[in-house]
Amino acid sequence: MNAKSLAIQERVDEYIERQASLDVLRFITCGSVDDGKSTLIGRMLYEAQLIFEDQVAALRNDSRRMGTQGGEIDYALLVDGLVAEREQGITIDVAYRFFSTDHRKFIVADTPGHEQYTRNMVTGASTADVAVILVDATNGVLTQTRRHSFIVSMLGIRHVVLAVNKMDLVDYDEDTFSEIVTDYEAFAHRLAFSSITAIPLSALKGENVIERSGQTPWYGGPTLLGYLETVEVKGALMDHAFRFPVQWVNRPNADFRGYAGTVLAGSIGKGESIRVLPSGEVATVEDIILFERSLERAIAEQAVTITLDRDIDISRGDVIVAAGDPCEVSDQFEVSVVWMDREPGYVGRTYWLLSSSGRVSATLTDIKFKYNVNTYEELSTRKLELNEIGEVTLSVDKAIAFEKYEDCPGMGSFVLIDRYSNATVCAGMINFALRRAQNVHRQALTIDKHARARQSGHRGMVLWFTGLSGSGKSTVANALEQVLFEQGIRTYILDGDNVRHGLNKDLGFTDADRVENIRRIAEVARLMVDAGIVVITSFISPFRSERDMARAMFEPGEFVEVFANVPLEVAEQRDPKGLYKKARRGELPNFTGIDSKYEPPNGAEIELLTNTLSLDECVARVMAYLSENAFWKQGA
Repeated sequence: MNAKSLAIQERVDEYIERQASLDVLRFITCGSVDDGKSTLIGRMLYEAQLIFEDQVAALRNDSRRMGTQGGEIDYALLVDGLVAEREQGITIDVAYRFFSTDHRKFIVADTPGHEQYTRNMVTGASTADVAVILVDATNGVLTQTRRHSFIVSMLGIRHVVLAVNKMDLVDYDEDTFSEIVTDYEAFAHRLAFSSITAIPLSALKGENVIERSGQTPWYGGPTLLGYLETVEVKGALMDHAFRFPVQWVNRPNADFRGYAGTVLAGSIGKGESIRVLPSGEVATVEDIILFERSLERAIAEQAVTITLDRDIDISRGDVIVAAGDPCEVSDQFEVSVVWMDREPGYVGRTYWLLSSSGRVSATLTDIKFKYNVNTYEELSTRKLELNEIGEVTLSVDKAIAFEKYEDCPGMGSFVLIDRYSNATVCAGMINFALRRAQNVHRQALTIDKHARARQSGHRGMVLWFTGLSGSGKSTVANALEQVLFEQGIRTYILDGDNVRHGLNKDLGFTDADRVENIRRIAEVARLMVDAGIVVITSFISPFRSERDMARAMFEPGEFVEVFANVPLEVAEQRDPKGLYKKARRGELPNFTGIDSKYEPPNGAEIELLTNTLSLDECVARVMAYLSENAFWKQGA
């Protein structure tokens, strides 16, 4: 290799080494629709000469073909890759771009501005250090600007750039800029931002993006790239106590057991003591493995495998923490949430909760309030709609290790998953554990359900009748109880109408009230089954989610779903209480089958076609099923 080649190689090696030593800044662009977010990122990449010549040529061709800028370059096309995005001129999905300068490396998430895609914005913001919130100078601060700012604050982003874009359309007027800044700061003073840096710019013209603009001599602050290169955002995660959720138990052979995952916070070294949560077991770190290397220490954001000095029962979802500084464990929380699904969230409904501690079943036990993002007003509600932000209490079916989101985002963040569609319905942040969770403990009782079953000669169970109004649920349930009673079975009927005269007299017939109605009934039925009673419930219980929630409260064999299946037209013809006629006249809103949906069971243990079977045949079907499976026999 000649001297020239050696010099070139040295310069290349020096550049690679210098780039490897740079820190990474993650930031997002957000704001209302058509504020110029994609154009801003595209212009930044173009002006900083961070795209290749063939990309520039393709960009010019695409710009001419799309015709959005009258023959000029449309910089948004660098980021908006979906056909629908290019056709509509909006961002739909989150677009990630990586670039670097001599001062810093960057990962930017271009997030959608349209309200319909707020959930995508939440995804992009969840890992960001800085938020660039764009405002169209011709429109000022809009509701979506406030909503995105609110979410950014909730997600713990403390440094914000208020990028007042399209200043070219207002002739770079200082007063217009000042009014927008004043308006925004008046709104944002209650948000948890450490700094708000306002920059007047034109993404389309490149003013104050990379170079200082001569069009704004009245502005003395940084350019956008200058700010991003110098803002200090180093968090405290390196100084935080060690937190390591186990993602996989690595057991390739009988001689090796390791626990793989990513360090969320802090660091750990060989020979240091750890504690496993929620079990509380203590051990010492024997080795830290990164691929084929053994490390002396693992630090935040490293993905490693840890081995311990002794075997402990550790599973995926357990959290390894510093022995002397563990985090909390609880099963009830107050959380902040952004609702991300068209199906509303109701008090009493259950979901899968995914967090660093794995997957658990979670129930919305209360919605304290939702926010008016324009005024910060706390509004009372029984449900959360798409894009609404609220404070909620959650309970989970087993205690999990956690930290407040503001202290350690990786340990305090979660999503809720719909049990049927597997859609992500909610993004949440844990604020704190409920104190009542620390004060309430299960009391061990001497007499249990097995002892009661032996005394009565049969075990308790629930026969959960579901179906439309007029399907014959109550009629069959009443006749069935008579047969069981005559055989010496201890029974009780929980009927929808009767319960609403007492226990649930405060509930109406909205979807939210129906969810709470079934939750209460399921809890009462569980107590009665524990007492050794065969409970027969007769409720429309229109939603699968709540019926499955009820089923999950019982041990296998204690819950039998009985579907009184009848066509809607037959139920309307029967109409024993005249309710369908009232509903058709609009006098009974939210009536199941008319203007409120009924979700039939997918796999009920017993299905009764009550329009073709006689009452005696329906009862005989239930009794035959119970006899074949020996459900009411003692068997304990």
